[in-house]
Amino acid sequence: MNRHFTKEDMRPTNMKRSSSSLVIREMQIQTTMRYHLMPVRMLIIKKSGNNRCWRRSGEIGKLLHCWWECKLVQPLWKTVWRFLKDLEAEVPFDSTIPLLGIYPKDYKSFYYKDTCTHMFIVTLFTIAKTWNQPKCPSMIDCTGKMWHIYTMEYYAAIKRVSSCLLPGH
Repeated sequence: MNRHFTKEDMRPTNMKRSSSSLVIREMQIQTTMRYHLMPVRMLIIKKSGNNRCWRRSGEIGKLLHCWWECKLVQPLWKTVWRFLKDLEAEVPFDSTIPLLGIYPKDYKSFYYKDTCTHMFIVTLFTIAKTWNQPKCPSMIDCTGKMWHIYTMEYYAAIKRVSSCLLPGH
């Protein structure tokens, strides 16, 4: 992920108002940074001498490897991209999109952006949930979590609409 970001890239200009999706994304990032200690950091903390991937892929377990590059995580990401392709959301296979939420400047479809963001959050959650298992995370877990997020989004939207329709508001 050798990429340099301009001040414009880091400015939150796309966030016009807070939404439940934004809150979910923020919670996911905070959870990831607090509770998923990569093997390299654990080596320093415990001085165990083992900085290899916990999924036993044999690679050095840096953060990018744990979330994106590991050969046991890649099939899940490829499945997610296959689903997005079926939805006709042509998103480049790039780690900065799901991990940092930065889409290419030429990506114009905001309709698919919400769908992609939800799928990426669910995939990251599934990877974090199964971080110490030497197997590929299951797409079944992703699907169940996706239904949960969409249900919560649906009811949050209904609540917003009904509160706007109440007299005196």
